[in-house]
Amino acid sequence: MHLLNLGILAHVDAGKTSLTERLLHSVGVTDEIGSVDDGSTRTDTLALERRRGITIKSAVVSFPLDDITVNLLDTPGHPDFIAEVERVLGVLDGAVLVVSAVEGVQAQTRVLMRTLRRLSIPTLLFVNKIDRRGARETELLRAVSARLTPAIVPMGTTGRLGTPEARFVPGPSPDALDVLADHDDGLLAEFVDGTLTDTRLRTALAEQTRRALVHPVYFGSAITGAGVDALLAGVRELLPPADGDPGGPVSGTVFKVERGPAGEKVAYARMFSGTLRTRDRIPFGPAGAAEGRITGISVFDGGTDARTDAVPAGRIARLWGLADIRIGDAIGEPRTGYGHVFAPPTLETVVVPAPDTDPGALHLALTQLAEQDPLIALRHDERRRETSVSLYGEVQKEVVQATLAEEYGLDVTFRGTTPLCVERPSGSGAAVEFIAKDPNPFLATVGLRVDPAPLGSGVAFRLEVELGAMPYAFFKAVEDTVRETLGQGLRGWRVTDCAVTMTHSGYWPRQSHSHQGFDKSMSSTGADFRGLTPLVLAEALRRAGTVVCEPTHRFRIEAPADTLGTLLPVLSGLGAVPRTTETRGELCVLDGTVPAARVHELEQRLPGLTRGEGELESAFAHYAPVTHGAPPRRPRTDHNPLNRKEYLLNTTRRVGG
Repeated sequence: MHLLNLGILAHVDAGKTSLTERLLHSVGVTDEIGSVDDGSTRTDTLALERRRGITIKSAVVSFPLDDITVNLLDTPGHPDFIAEVERVLGVLDGAVLVVSAVEGVQAQTRVLMRTLRRLSIPTLLFVNKIDRRGARETELLRAVSARLTPAIVPMGTTGRLGTPEARFVPGPSPDALDVLADHDDGLLAEFVDGTLTDTRLRTALAEQTRRALVHPVYFGSAITGAGVDALLAGVRELLPPADGDPGGPVSGTVFKVERGPAGEKVAYARMFSGTLRTRDRIPFGPAGAAEGRITGISVFDGGTDARTDAVPAGRIARLWGLADIRIGDAIGEPRTGYGHVFAPPTLETVVVPAPDTDPGALHLALTQLAEQDPLIALRHDERRRETSVSLYGEVQKEVVQATLAEEYGLDVTFRGTTPLCVERPSGSGAAVEFIAKDPNPFLATVGLRVDPAPLGSGVAFRLEVELGAMPYAFFKAVEDTVRETLGQGLRGWRVTDCAVTMTHSGYWPRQSHSHQGFDKSMSSTGADFRGLTPLVLAEALRRAGTVVCEPTHRFRIEAPADTLGTLLPVLSGLGAVPRTTETRGELCVLDGTVPAARVHELEQRLPGLTRGEGELESAFAHYAPVTHGAPPRRPRTDHNPLNRKEYLLNTTRRVGG
């Protein structure tokens, strides 16, 4: 039996979860269709999801489709939960992108389609809600071609559009040959000499769909079931089955982690190669740094999950026994060629517990939430006894608050959301401290130089001393400490886009008194290098100087042309910089950049400025230097190597050599 791991993606409220329910009912997995409004859907299992009527966590459900077993992954549609979508994309064989026939191509639809095309994931489009008043066909196809991709092939036509009796009539598209011939010159030649057959055209459509060159478009309604059978036929015929060698080396990827009834970790993994069995000891994590024994496996089958002894390549499974597993970890051999496709969170907020909230329970709860979503990125400040979390937006903050209250019984609020800035070196700076020379209290020589690096390059560590000049463990201690120390720069923000070069090194070899054991006072250890490196790096960074850069989003606004005069002053007041302005009849289109911290306010104000007709699309663009006011500072959570006396008192209980 073939396998297919299929993702359902859409802008929020396009009907993605309703389509999932209709598909499960159409293939006989469920007797009744779950309702988002009633909170009875199979995939939105969290109480919070059912109450809010939105998908927050990805969910997996399986169903048979002739000789194919389809693992269907329902994903969130709200942009605040884009990290959930990102993790799912890496395990898909194909996708269905849902578009509303009424609302049309929306902001998140464009973001998702760009990503699906960039990753070359074979994708079918399903235009939902054809039974709703205001549903469109020709106009919507034009919008899809202009705003998503021109490489579309309509798979039929609609009838009685915008009424409860709306239907989809499958049939060949007159435009199919033109679209397919762009990637297959032979088709046009066969058409000219009269030898082109429907079978040849259908074969070319399947081949190009599986290569993500073209995208078939279906119309229908998840509520009435119109067009769903045609979509299922397209899934069966046009999308590629899962591949992978069950006899090859074990390789898989974890895309979701949850806690079981007893608090145990359960990992959701897609197997790309090999066969994983219970009682196997398997390496996982970065470079296989951790290891664990599989104590249980279940696979998805027939609308539920069933225990099994093994999971082969191509399947998705739930795994027990890997206590230290994290989302994104590789199981067995790491998979190459796939990395993050969406930007990390650009906002941060401080969790404020209620007076009677147990700090220990709150810490445990937040840690478990971070296991399920690593991009939350907890940051603990022991001095102020505060915990910060990273976020994509205000809705995500509300969900975290509700989750802590409902699942953990913890009452919290949040401070105002602030942007997560970074620091970049503004020049070069170097510092060195030598062993046995005041004021260095450590048995180590460390010299470091900080230089600016290209934007987006991250942090590079280099050596200008010979690797054999001292034990490798000491070099590793310096490198690890450099990367850790750069987590907080001169103003407390993470330092990036820099190269740190080790220019001096030195140590005292292991020594001992006659007839006695190891003498720490005469011998260097890794602790000496870990203790000295922050001081040297902080001084080099101080001499180099840094520039604080705030996250900036690119935006695109479509609004009535007569509202442009009202929009521009407001955009200026929010710190936005319009780059291009284009008028298309009664519509104006603005492109530009806006500080990430002001995006939410822009979202709230746009309807009032545009009579409810404005549409905003925004996504992280880059980090830009802060030019308005004093650069923001972030409270430090380390021993503060910028203050030598304070640092040494905290690390050695001494202030000098």
